[in-house]
Amino acid sequence: MATSINGFIDRLRPKQYSRKQPLVLINGLAEQAESWYRNFKYWRRFFEVHAPNILAFEGEALQRRVAAKEPISVEYLVRQLHTYLDQFVQTPPYHIVSSSLGGKVAVEFAAQYPQLVSRLILICPSGMGDEEKLPIMEGVVGRDALAVVKSVFHKPRLADRDMLRYYKSKFASRRWKTGFLKTVRGTLDHTVRERLKDVKCPALLVTAAHDKICCPRTAEEAAKDLPHGHFLKIEKCGHAPQIEKASKINRLVVHFLSSPTPTARPSWTQLLLVKPTQRPTA
Repeated sequence: MATSINGFIDRLRPKQYSRKQPLVLINGLAEQAESWYRNFKYWRRFFEVHAPNILAFEGEALQRRVAAKEPISVEYLVRQLHTYLDQFVQTPPYHIVSSSLGGKVAVEFAAQYPQLVSRLILICPSGMGDEEKLPIMEGVVGRDALAVVKSVFHKPRLADRDMLRYYKSKFASRRWKTGFLKTVRGTLDHTVRERLKDVKCPALLVTAAHDKICCPRTAEEAAKDLPHGHFLKIEKCGHAPQIEKASKINRLVVHFLSSPTPTARPSWTQLLLVKPTQRPTA
């Protein structure tokens, strides 16, 4: 009982001079790290959060590859992630939370560098072996930002208006669209189903019942290939649970990354009493 009370106190009054466990966020074709806008603030209470923009369609790094006619592949994105962590974070092992295309990058990274990943969460990951549907492509090609939102969300009204404005402005940019289309072509056929068995850390795969992009049934089958895997399907939700069901995902992520015995379905007391993680000081 004393441990639970102490955990609750630590949550309300976290230590000021300390270093939390690093958490790395990998977004998908949403591109911007800002796509975690409903999660970042909450997770910062518990972790040292990093959201590297390894995928920026108008960015110089990606555009240089386009100009050189080099592919924007999953392998390239994995190298970019490794460079970022190796050069600018340098505090392994890392917790990783990924979404959509970011799931391919996260699985490949965890399989290639098992010593660098402590726990892994895949939110509606692509590359699980099914034929991915990309209605988002039609929206980009047709410059229809609302179509993009409808392809991602079960309830489009939950999308932030600034997100809609952002994509409307980007659809007018030839440079942005070129980067987007090159990324889709370079990553679409990459599957990671066979790599799941090489993920050695505890992993949670979250899918959504109304995901129009990645098949929920395929995701459920794929989760069985994770050696230390857990699975959760969220009802009445589309391809972006971290936005549509932010409160649920926020607490679930904190529990799964912090608990000595993580589960996909924690009790309310497990969610309430979790406390910020601390790295050893020596």
